[in-house]
Amino acid sequence: MKRFDCLKMVAAQVGDALVVSSAGATALEWNALRPSDGNFRVRTLGLCSSIALGMALGLPRRKVVALDGDGSLLMNLCSLPTIARMRPQNLVHIVFDNEVYEASGSKKTATGCGTDLVGIAAAAGISNARWAKSLGEFSQAVTEALTGDALFFIGAKVATERVEVPPYPVDEVENKYRFIRYVENTAKIEILKTSLPASYF
Repeated sequence: MKRFDCLKMVAAQVGDALVVSSAGATALEWNALRPSDGNFRVRTLGLCSSIALGMALGLPRRKVVALDGDGSLLMNLCSLPTIARMRPQNLVHIVFDNEVYEASGSKKTATGCGTDLVGIAAAAGISNARWAKSLGEFSQAVTEALTGDALFFIGAKVATERVEVPPYPVDEVENKYRFIRYVENTAKIEILKTSLPASYF
């Protein structure tokens, strides 16, 4: 499967969900398909799953989608038992497994040597962990995850092929603040507070 084709299916169904994307080409392809201040681009490889978990726990009435990669998740496998233990019903964790570290020379990852990320997720305690072995299966799994009220982990083996898309339109600092303001406006909550110096009171 091609990752871009999978992302198209997610974009068609995701609605107003908050989307956390891993460092690398996934974030660029996703933003080309669904440009939004509700997209958060993780700049540190490995933290996509943990950041998405925190968002899901902090915003329990909002669907949160993590668009992760095998290289990224392999750097933070300890997030899976934590996700399973906390079991947020609004988190959908999608892992695109192309069996290489795409952003750093395409060296083979452990999944290219037999490591099964879905198997690890299931063993960690995530009951709705499955491989999507075709576009049809992927679409069905995404539909079930986005319309359901349960934690989902979806793995998809994808080709290393990349699609030519524009660069990300903002840097990580602006992305962070735009994302926070988007959440504040759409969830009607206050996240960033500017306190006046004590002498102002």
